[in-house]
Amino acid sequence: MLRFTLKIFLVAAIVMLCNVAAGQQRVMLPDMGGTSTRVLSAEQEQTFARDFERYMRAHNLLVEDPLIRDYFEDMGFRLVAHSDRPAADFHFFVLRDPGINAFASVAGVIGLNAGLILLAHDESEVAGVVAHEIAHVTQDHIARSVENQQQVSLPTMLATIGIAIAAGLAGAGGDASQAVLMSGMGLAQQLQINHTRQAEAEADRVGISLLARAGFDPHGMTRFFERLNMHSRTMGSGPPEYLRTHPLTVNRIAEARDRAEAFADRPRTEDQAFHFIQSRLRVFMSQNNDHSVQWFRTRLDRDERPADAMRYGLVLALIQAKRLDEAETEMALLLDEQHQRQVFRLLLAELRLAQGRHSEAVEILAEQYRHFPGNRKVSVQYVETLMHTRDVEHARRAMAVLRPYLRNHPNDLRMTELMARAANLAGEPVRAAEAVADSYVLRGGVNEAIDQLERVSERDDLDYYQRARISARLSELRTEQVRLMTRNR
Repeated sequence: MLRFTLKIFLVAAIVMLCNVAAGQQRVMLPDMGGTSTRVLSAEQEQTFARDFERYMRAHNLLVEDPLIRDYFEDMGFRLVAHSDRPAADFHFFVLRDPGINAFASVAGVIGLNAGLILLAHDESEVAGVVAHEIAHVTQDHIARSVENQQQVSLPTMLATIGIAIAAGLAGAGGDASQAVLMSGMGLAQQLQINHTRQAEAEADRVGISLLARAGFDPHGMTRFFERLNMHSRTMGSGPPEYLRTHPLTVNRIAEARDRAEAFADRPRTEDQAFHFIQSRLRVFMSQNNDHSVQWFRTRLDRDERPADAMRYGLVLALIQAKRLDEAETEMALLLDEQHQRQVFRLLLAELRLAQGRHSEAVEILAEQYRHFPGNRKVSVQYVETLMHTRDVEHARRAMAVLRPYLRNHPNDLRMTELMARAANLAGEPVRAAEAVADSYVLRGGVNEAIDQLERVSERDDLDYYQRARISARLSELRTEQVRLMTRNR
């Protein structure tokens, strides 16, 4: 029953992952489709996003930094709240992929490549892309396309994606990588979702309206379209393949600009937080920390982007490059401006930890946690810093933070792994084993999780509550095991 669900995900994934193998030389307009409740059953709707997340995590293609992820989730839900389906389930992901791309798939799954975010000059440009993808979802554009793809071989798609991921991430070269690329591209062409001009125009129209109603600049979508065209020309390789099949015409840009003008009188505000998030993502995506340092210094010298955000990125890049004396100097300049700003306090804690001043880092984060106990980034950084040593008291404090955190964010693999470490260090082996089982599940290892919990259930020292909790979890996982076996049959 769920084979079709996986097929739909692979339709989106194969096109994107072939870009990885190709070295990300093509610019792809973000209009890969939408979703419809007519495509999936209620059960499939509930499981698709989880399967997608597990799949992408297993191949290290998710950006899971809580500051980055929360920002774009907030952006997405802010737009959804002004759509004609405000109560629909959406799931927003940032992918560790330097290609300029985005996509929408079934069950409200929307992905943004890191490369697309880094190309944008402001938040409204990215919001324009997200709004366009949300419009594909709410207008049911994918349902009609998917109906023609139901006979595609699932094993073929799985094999091609596996090879493409391995080749792309390993940097395969020569004839082997070319063969992988050509087989992947052939399948991508077979599975590609082709939108009509009418569907694209509708996604533009609805998306621009969403932008305006949500308080973003409605011209953001048009500016990003123009930036795509400019980037394509500077690459010097002619029109990208995706733009040939989904042409970004002069008329389309002009029509989008005219629509945006109709909302010109709407009030809007520019959130400077975008530039901090973009700087953070740029550092994390960089292959050379020294190059990142130079990039941020150049922008500061040119005064062409918000100075605080560029200095924030510079400090982070200097920390990554282990140039801690320089980082301290730049950090002092940030603190002189706004020494209590949360984003700067968290950065200071990162610097203190890198400097080996662990107790100072813990003190900074403990203060932030007292003021913002529900903040995801604060909680994550606090736990990671507490667990930097093998101090038993710190492990207990980490568990006190992790319990409420994991109730709200049960799919956070990193924090689940830290719960296992903290519980083990604090002398709670049963809780540690349960957390290890949960970490297996989050990686897609349901069978391993069942084995882990079955061993724990054989312990003689379990109390009534522990045994009941483990028994209930085993029942859930066995149901999931059957679902996965049915899907892969």
